[in-house]
Amino acid sequence: MPRHPSDLLYGTLDVLILKTLSWRPMHGYAVAKWIEERTKGELEIVDAALYKALHRLERGGAVRSEWGLSENNRRAKYYSLSPKGRKILLAEAETWRRYAAAASRVLESS
Repeated sequence: MPRHPSDLLYGTLDVLILKTLSWRPMHGYAVAKWIEERTKGELEIVDAALYKALHRLERGGAVRSEWGLSENNRRAKYYSLSPKGRKILLAEAETWRRYAAAASRVLESS
């Protein structure tokens, strides 16, 4: 039975979050919406998984956070990419590209 693309998200959420934050600091909801929009709705991030990943990345020094006001004047925690996070993103993105290319070669073979 075919799986939904979001089933494959496990293990890739960190790199997707890091890439999203490479554009600008964002609060959690904005991170999830940015990913959903860029994937044309194929990937929907569950809140619990998103915040667990953000906190893990923050503890690991890849992401920083500070409190601010959201677009609708609500208090929100904004996350930004740290220099360490930028290095991790570059390495993980390359690993992901190699993996995707290798998997595509297998799937495209006759």
